[in-house]
Amino acid sequence: MKAEMSNADRIAQELGHAGRNAIPYVDDDRNADRPFTLQTYRPYGYTPDRPVVMVQHGVLRNGDDYRDFWIPAADRHNVLIVAPTFSNDIWPGVESYNNGRVFSAGGNPRHIDGWTYALVAKVFADLRAAGVTETAQAHLFGHSAGGQFVHRLMSSQPHAPFCAVAAANPGWYTLPTFAHRYPEGLDGVGLTEDHLVRLLAYPMTILAGDQDIATDDPNLPSDAAALRQGPHRYARAHNYFEAGQREAQRRGVPFGWTLQTVPGIGHDGRAMSAACASLWFEGKLPSDAELARLAGQQVA
Repeated sequence: MKAEMSNADRIAQELGHAGRNAIPYVDDDRNADRPFTLQTYRPYGYTPDRPVVMVQHGVLRNGDDYRDFWIPAADRHNVLIVAPTFSNDIWPGVESYNNGRVFSAGGNPRHIDGWTYALVAKVFADLRAAGVTETAQAHLFGHSAGGQFVHRLMSSQPHAPFCAVAAANPGWYTLPTFAHRYPEGLDGVGLTEDHLVRLLAYPMTILAGDQDIATDDPNLPSDAAALRQGPHRYARAHNYFEAGQREAQRRGVPFGWTLQTVPGIGHDGRAMSAACASLWFEGKLPSDAELARLAGQQVA
């Protein structure tokens, strides 16, 4: 009987050539019945010493689109793009994706290393085991629902796999406090003061399009907990950043976050991907002309 191919072996086989790919992935440890897909792009000339960008898609579960949003930057800077893609059929609703599948069917908190967020580090470890990358750490980007995913990942999971992290235009946030139950805050799911202090210290970038100010977007969370954070995504980004500042000051601990406004851009995954890539690999936002060219789209 032929042995089942491991994730690392499959990745090594499928990512051995340039271009787009869609690679099935199963976490046999805790999610054997819940496969997902790695939407990938390997540029021509890529070598394993080049950076890896892990990309988290939005509410449309469109990892293929988000991979494609990063292709111009991948070609320009010779970086590998990997977008873990969680279908709504297998990973249903905000509870499984944005909110991390933190609770069991019976309503009890799962162990933190069994949350959906833990899978990103597992994928990166398999990329290393496959020899596709030799880098010690990955870049991590998420937009919209993916921005929710990313900042909650950083609130709960080890930071060692990541050298740079950006959460772009989340619809709302898990506040850095134990004064509220999860997902509004960090209480009640096994997170500790150590998790919070590490989160506050990490140099995480909160990317906020200053035109992401719609209050009637059907995908904008509008329950009471979300509305307490502000009327729209741009306001909520400021609220989250200021909450982090307050918590760090109150504890007398380091605060490493950056709130980066992206001028002229609304709720647009393509434009925010380009802005993040420019910040990471060129040290600055795109030019005003480039931002103007990118503006005017709405991509969740």
